[in-house]
Amino acid sequence: MGDGVAEQGCFAGRVALVTGAGSGIGAAVARGLALKGAEVVVAADIDGPAVASVAEGLAGGRAVTLDVGDAEQVDGVFDEVVRAHGRVDVVVHAAGVDDPAVKQWLADAVLAGRPPEVTTRLGVEAWRRVLRVNLDGTFHVLRAALHAMRPNRSGAVVTFGSSAAFDALTGYPHYAASKAGVHALSQSVAKEAIAFGVRVNTVAPGPTETAMAAHTPEVLRRGFADPRVRPYATPEEIADIALFLASDEAANLVGAVLLANGGRFTA
Repeated sequence: MGDGVAEQGCFAGRVALVTGAGSGIGAAVARGLALKGAEVVVAADIDGPAVASVAEGLAGGRAVTLDVGDAEQVDGVFDEVVRAHGRVDVVVHAAGVDDPAVKQWLADAVLAGRPPEVTTRLGVEAWRRVLRVNLDGTFHVLRAALHAMRPNRSGAVVTFGSSAAFDALTGYPHYAASKAGVHALSQSVAKEAIAFGVRVNTVAPGPTETAMAAHTPEVLRRGFADPRVRPYATPEEIADIALFLASDEAANLVGAVLLANGGRFTA
């Protein structure tokens, strides 16, 4: 997916918005949309310089600094895109956070050979940070996307949950809860939105080589290693699933949660 030269493809002429596009899966999705012919790719991320660098390499790329946890910012970005381009056809909401401090607590427990103790130590601020971005942010994006897409009675939205919502990780309650909430929220909205011609679906990745994963302590990464399954996915592999869900090829998929964890478990 790399050189930013647009190919005629399944997103030809469409206006797309991608959150979390400054790195990892979001950046891979933005590149894929541009290569498959999207007329406009609005790349949004809280890291302004990172997303500007991604957008510079895209045909039709535009960069926007966006905190998805801020409802007014989300509404403002969608309103501006509609004013500038008349519509929004595709939204891929890949923005999300984890909790590096808690990951280190888990790693310390593994190395010490003791059960992790997280819930009794987890502060409200840490809980709210993860829920604010992962769950509240998804609500903000879904609501704004529906406002933008409903008048045209068409559109596709892809959200990102996690395999951790099914196979909940010991000692990671806020992340698991936030992603399980994304699944339920997206499925509920999907059943409402399809009446207006808007499809909503979700990708639930397993371990993926992103900046987030790069900060996972090595002892935890080894715990995910299993010769019987595929290794960590690449961002491009997960992005391809999101692009399929956003395309007309997935016209009959509504409210799906596609588990993409390389065979670690099925749900």
